Amino acid sequence: MNRMSIDGASAGDPGPSGIGILLVFDNGQTEEFRYHIGLHNNHEAEFEAFIVALTIAKQKQLGHLLVQTDSRLVSEAIEKRYVKRKQFDPYVKKAQELIEAFDLFFIKWVPSKQNKKADELARLAIREPKRIFKEAL
Repeated sequence: MNRMSIDGASAGDPGPSGIGILLVFDNGQTEEFRYHIGLHNNHEAEFEAFIVALTIAKQKQLGHLLVQTDSRLVSEAIEKRYVKRKQFDPYVKKAQELIEAFDLFFIKWVPSKQNKKADELARLAIREPKRIFKEAL
């Protein structure tokens, strides 16, 4: 199964933010993505990472996908299709639209220590304001 490890990072609340994505294909090949996403808080950055990961996977026409995140907020919001804080509703709605493109989709929470590469990419992206993903929320 294709797997994406994602992370969002913010240097403030809100502050300059970045996202990191590690894509591991079925055959073991990998691709790395990192984007600066402007001023956000950490939760927003985590949701942005998820939306961008789904967008990339859809563009690559991946039929099945496992997304791993160290954000309990994101994983629980997607599993339950609900989030308590209304400010995150647009992310959940956009994610549900994108998830429909996949034949098989799973999201899994992982501890931060299992998400180090995505975290590293997100932190690098904070310092790269010219690397912007145009289609994020």
